[in-house]
Amino acid sequence: MVYITSSPDETIAIGRQIAARISAPRLILIEGDLGAGKTTLAKGIVSGLGAASEDDVSSPTFALVQEYGPGPQVYHIDLYRLDNAPDLDSLGLEDIWDSGAVVLMEWGGRFEARFPGQPVEIRLEYLEGDQRKIEVAGLSAEAAS
Repeated sequence: MVYITSSPDETIAIGRQIAARISAPRLILIEGDLGAGKTTLAKGIVSGLGAASEDDVSSPTFALVQEYGPGPQVYHIDLYRLDNAPDLDSLGLEDIWDSGAVVLMEWGGRFEARFPGQPVEIRLEYLEGDQRKIEVAGLSAEAAS
């Protein structure tokens, strides 16, 4: 699926649409250049799942992992600052996988071979102004129950 959005609000709305089609446990890899709208999209997904309001969702760039919930539990992870696999191991991802949560992972493509299952892959591309192209792969047509 490919979407074109023209504002942050439209990007958040696409995130909500994606949320309506997923259920836990699920890994979602979110890729795109700096400023492409990864965290804006994550706001829509997290709020669409009912784990937190979009105003409560922030970039995990410095914290590395943000946790939202109680249910469904959503982990928002940013791997931008990680350089290698040992750094990745320090995040406690095994416990996160075992929790049965929805995991939103920015910049996860560098480590994709280390993750379980078949993730949903989302690629954001800056077009011009506030326009973004959002490509979604690996998401079934079924709505979450």
